[in-house]
Amino acid sequence: MKTVLVLFLFYYPLAMGVVWIIGSLIYFVKKERNQDFPNYRDEELPFVSLLIPAYNEEKTIEETINYASHLNYPHYEVIVINDGSKDRTLEILKSLLHMNPKLRVVNVVDNKGKANALKQGVLASKGELIATIDSDAILDKDSLRYIIPHFITPHNGERVGAVTGNPRIRNRTSLLSKIQLVEYSSIIGLIKRTQRIIGKVMTVSGVFVVFRKKALLDSGMWDTDLITDDIGVTWKLQRRFWDVRYEPRALCWMLVPETIKGICKQRLRWTQGGIEVILRHRDIFLDWRQRRLYPIYIEQVLSILWSVIWFISAIIFLYRAIFLQNNLIPIMWIGNYLSIICLLQFLVALFIESRYEKGILFYLVWGIWYPIIYWHINALLVIMALPKAIRILKENKTEYATWESPDRGLHL
Repeated sequence: MKTVLVLFLFYYPLAMGVVWIIGSLIYFVKKERNQDFPNYRDEELPFVSLLIPAYNEEKTIEETINYASHLNYPHYEVIVINDGSKDRTLEILKSLLHMNPKLRVVNVVDNKGKANALKQGVLASKGELIATIDSDAILDKDSLRYIIPHFITPHNGERVGAVTGNPRIRNRTSLLSKIQLVEYSSIIGLIKRTQRIIGKVMTVSGVFVVFRKKALLDSGMWDTDLITDDIGVTWKLQRRFWDVRYEPRALCWMLVPETIKGICKQRLRWTQGGIEVILRHRDIFLDWRQRRLYPIYIEQVLSILWSVIWFISAIIFLYRAIFLQNNLIPIMWIGNYLSIICLLQFLVALFIESRYEKGILFYLVWGIWYPIIYWHINALLVIMALPKAIRILKENKTEYATWESPDRGLHL
């Protein structure tokens, strides 16, 4: 049993690293390498409602709206949902209304969470397609031009329920932000490409995604009691057999935390939300029609299991190293092998992403910190989030999962 656990600790991240690399390269060659700019006339493009939920975003909301109002897309509106902000967010929004004919404001008096804010935005929207972005996000001017064709291509787009964009890091002055830049390109980007080869994805990127309104209504929209709305709605759409896609050319620039406290708070929320969704949808194995979701579900369970085993092993490892003075060299060599695979994964991902951002390969030098720092932080956060997620499931609460403005970075 001990040997099996040790082998799992080593071979699981090694095997998944290889899977992500091969899967992303297949996606790149088959779907990404030779794509042209979509050539649709303006009159062929549907109306889009762009929703921006906001809570205490007085520092970022005006910039986001200014960029969102000047996209290279003919028919769209911008709806900002002020979710009970206690700062000057609503005041700023009112001042922008007379200057921006595309802008509409929905004011929710009490903070009831991002998912509820998005629901209110859908009810107020005019478009058959619903785009959502975070209130610190800056969309590339052509982002909608790349995403919308997924929904309207004849004989190919009818079952598309959502298409997620490619998040890019804006703030890059600190070590933590540079590590996250590599992570978003090398971990998140590769995984989404590979999952699209499988046919299902774990989650859309909440920072920028476009939904078909019909699909949202069919699946019940977002769960207001989940701490991560994006993961929850992705699974609801796919369980209703709507296709969820990834469009790497649709860039969206975002801010990330630049403090350890901010990182841990953000990742703890992501981890807890992911576990909540996995627990909530554990009945998929009772329905053979959901079989294409099985690999995504199993991989998530294995990643949680790996974190738990890692945590227990780390305690045993430290105890033996300190009190029994065991030889550490064999374990250190295993860590080196995994780090090499991790860096290879980064290299492949940054090479692919260099199509969209010149000079990004330079950031590979910061990737060395990821296995040293992030692996351990993420595994530890799973241990912290798991009991809370299980407790929430057992209590079966239906309260609103409220939110607060996250760490937007030191250099905003």
